[in-house]
Amino acid sequence: MSSWYRFFLGALWLSLILYSFFLAPPDRPETWELIQRLALGDWQGINPLIVSLFNLMGVWPLLYAGILAVDGRGQRFPAWPFVAASFLVGAFALLPYLALRQPNPRVIGTLDRGLKLWEWRGTAILLSLLVMVLLGYGLLWGEWADFWQQWRSSRFIHVMTLDFCLLSLLFPLLLPDDWARRAMGDRPWRWWTVLPLVGALLYYLRRPPLILSEKCVS
Repeated sequence: MSSWYRFFLGALWLSLILYSFFLAPPDRPETWELIQRLALGDWQGINPLIVSLFNLMGVWPLLYAGILAVDGRGQRFPAWPFVAASFLVGAFALLPYLALRQPNPRVIGTLDRGLKLWEWRGTAILLSLLVMVLLGYGLLWGEWADFWQQWRSSRFIHVMTLDFCLLSLLFPLLLPDDWARRAMGDRPWRWWTVLPLVGALLYYLRRPPLILSEKCVS
């Protein structure tokens, strides 16, 4: 992987941190209470768009895990700590992995129980249904004017929205190696993955099985 690519992702990570702490709107005193209510399911009186966004930020790490569970096998460091941290801080945790990882277009060995779970089509269907429910709830009952106001005045809402957009943009970076691991060739539908969130789900629903290799080829 080229040095400019690593430099770009590193600079993006640093810019995200600096922007979030120094340029984003100020934090609100009630932010911690809002986070607690969102996490505990006490959603009464909270804009459905914020509820949907908060929960979708918990779905994104699962979508990344479905790729990184196999991608991390061929790396110098495990992927799971970055995935685990992404449940709390999203792209802040995943960007370092993307910058440090090496190209990994092969699957060495056999599928363990964890990989079988991610490869199971039922997992993709369950995630798709969950996303459809969350999107429907937010888009049908959400208040956009209120969301816009909170995006402009709340650091939590502002940075969470930015994080969601960044996770959507970064996800396709992992896919060329996954295409190679599945011998997908030039299938036109694979470019659907550029669609935010929905593209990732379409990919999971349609991707062919992994092609396993018994040993590395030097």
